[in-house]
Amino acid sequence: MIHLQSKRLDLHLLSLADLQQVHALHSIPKVDEFNTLGIPQNIAHTQSIIEPWILEHQKLDAKQYTFAIRTKKTNDFVGLIALKLGNVKFQIGEVWFKLHPDFWNKGYGTEALKLVLSFAFDDLKLHRIEAGCAVDNVGSARVLEKAGMIKEGRKRKVLPLKTGWSDNFEYAILDTDPRF
Repeated sequence: MIHLQSKRLDLHLLSLADLQQVHALHSIPKVDEFNTLGIPQNIAHTQSIIEPWILEHQKLDAKQYTFAIRTKKTNDFVGLIALKLGNVKFQIGEVWFKLHPDFWNKGYGTEALKLVLSFAFDDLKLHRIEAGCAVDNVGSARVLEKAGMIKEGRKRKVLPLKTGWSDNFEYAILDTDPRF
């Protein structure tokens, strides 16, 4: 079982025990503002979203690792962070994260991302990790940059948000780049 830890955080692979907290997180309009998933209709809808993520962890050649982020001291649910693996030949992965607003602007996103980047490079031996965020999502952009990811470009009108089509900033970090 993969378990990542930092000074303040525990990251464990998502399980059905996390369903209530994930549903609550996905139901917050502020959290959904820059995401394309949408607000779930009910808890069964959330369960249908996370069950494939959980089943993926049981495979020997898992293509995605989705972690629940919790505080070490109080075991509070902070949010989710995931690493999706691409084509093996290219040694590439993509990260995404979603945090509860109670934990915004406290460094938890950056701390969790650094843990996942270390796991990707040191354990999985990936070469490149990518991420994207809506151009107006200043908080996520700051997290990516603080973790050492470099803005490489901008894709035009690729995110179908509630407010309309949004451009997306593209970020990446290589295994040879300086790390935090």
